Amino acid sequence: MDIPLGPEFGAKGERLDVNVIERGKSGPAAGVVAPVFETEDKVNRLFTDFSKGKETSVDELVRKAASGTQTPAPAYDFDDRREAERLSAEYKAPPITLLKRGAAKSTADASRELRANAELLVNALESFGVKTKVVDISRGPAVTRYELQPEAGVRLSRIVNLADDIALNLAASGVRIEAPIPGKAAVGIEIPNKEVNTVALREVIESEQFTRAASPLTFALGRDISGKTQIADLTKMLHLLIAGSTGMGKSVCINSMLISLIYKSKPEDLQLILIDPKIVEFNCYNGLPHLYVPVVTDAHKAAGALGSAVGEMLKRYKLFAEYGARNIDEYNGIVEKKYPETRVMAEDEIRPEKKPRIVIVIDELADLMMTSPRDVEDSIQRIAQMGRAAGIHLVVATQRPSVDVITGVIKNNIPTRIAFAVSSQVDSRTILDGAGAEKLIGRGDMLFLPVGSPKPIRIQGCYVSEEEVAKVVDYLKQFSAAQYNEQFIRSMEENAPKEKGKAAEDDSDAMLEEAIGVVVEAGQASTSFLQRRLKLGYARAARIMDDMESMGIIGPADGSKPRTVLMSRQQWQERALSRSDN
Repeated sequence: MDIPLGPEFGAKGERLDVNVIERGKSGPAAGVVAPVFETEDKVNRLFTDFSKGKETSVDELVRKAASGTQTPAPAYDFDDRREAERLSAEYKAPPITLLKRGAAKSTADASRELRANAELLVNALESFGVKTKVVDISRGPAVTRYELQPEAGVRLSRIVNLADDIALNLAASGVRIEAPIPGKAAVGIEIPNKEVNTVALREVIESEQFTRAASPLTFALGRDISGKTQIADLTKMLHLLIAGSTGMGKSVCINSMLISLIYKSKPEDLQLILIDPKIVEFNCYNGLPHLYVPVVTDAHKAAGALGSAVGEMLKRYKLFAEYGARNIDEYNGIVEKKYPETRVMAEDEIRPEKKPRIVIVIDELADLMMTSPRDVEDSIQRIAQMGRAAGIHLVVATQRPSVDVITGVIKNNIPTRIAFAVSSQVDSRTILDGAGAEKLIGRGDMLFLPVGSPKPIRIQGCYVSEEEVAKVVDYLKQFSAAQYNEQFIRSMEENAPKEKGKAAEDDSDAMLEEAIGVVVEAGQASTSFLQRRLKLGYARAARIMDDMESMGIIGPADGSKPRTVLMSRQQWQERALSRSDN
């Protein structure tokens, strides 16, 4: 009886040096995955490790790819050690044991899979007249990238146009081509692994990158295509847009972000405003000490919350100006230096308080845009433009990446984006301004486009279960209760747009009449003027301006100039008299 040999042996029993193949010959039987070569020397001549600048043995590349040891790929580095000593050590974070460890990674068939795909890939391209050689393999948790160098004279567009043919030859779905790979003279062909290794949130939180990051707004993303841990910092990315089809990993990504922020920051450093029009997504976070207000589930109140956030932002800017600070970090530094807790304050002196950063998370933007698109878009635009220095950051998520939800105004003001799998290239372009998301395989597979980056990074996102989220939140609620901001809650309710047909319109009418009197007396009208005179939030003042324009009381907008008041003082008195008679 013949003794079966492993895939590293040829048909005649000779040992083969096979990792990546330029041109191999398969055995006669279909499905044979161990390629047979004419000579070992010929195979070795086909591969060059350009990261080291020298010839590399094929076995070495296979061992690296199968074991997960990769040549470091260019990545967006968020590691900020400027204030490493000021990590949130004082905050009694939940024990890491509340989160589950990742399952053991299976690499038993990794080498065989890499050999088979490399052979099929090179042979498939050569059958279309495109000669290439594989120079490196990067095996990630869900996807493996084969880096190929085309022969001189081969246009990259020829390889890109063969994506569907490559998928057919490899019997793979979601083949994605990156041509060229940033920083490398090679084309990357990304092929899904047969088995996806889940990236547990605990793995990333325990990583050196996360623990050494100084920013209180550091959160976990996952692992990239080379297996490198990827984290992000909201203070650097300004704001974040997350979009993708239903069930592709958007909600898990948001939960991973929130839990990692909780592990990183104390409640006095971070406050959360969670907006959940679907009612059920953020319900488990109610009572969390990091919450600024209870989870907002009413779409009208959500619009009011955004308007109130604009008001809070403007208040902070005025406060910073009083202390000669340009941003929240400078202000908090001044307070900490000039007003330490050990300082004895005079009777008439009030100790200023440090301001926490506020992160506003909107789980489904589409629901808000259907309720009050004008108010929501205006508030998002203002926060996105001015919120960073005030320490207010937006995280906007939607499962409807269409242009009526992700408008041009929103896209232009939120440069950092995460795209999960979508159904079409049109949706991918809406999110990323480029194709690629339609080729993702789902289950946490994402494209992360950081601000200033020319191309997105492919990442397998962290996974955290609902059970783990509940354990972390329950643990924190045992030791400290949420201290909601009552003033913000009242402002949020006042700024909420009234539902059509409700009797509450009387209050709006009363404020409208007062606003008409104010602008007639002043002879000019503007949103900021109404905010100052009537102490209104931005959203409500803007609505009243629109109402007065539709009633013919003020003229249309003319750039940044105040609007013309079309109603005379006599007309206003007659209007007021007739209303009092009624």
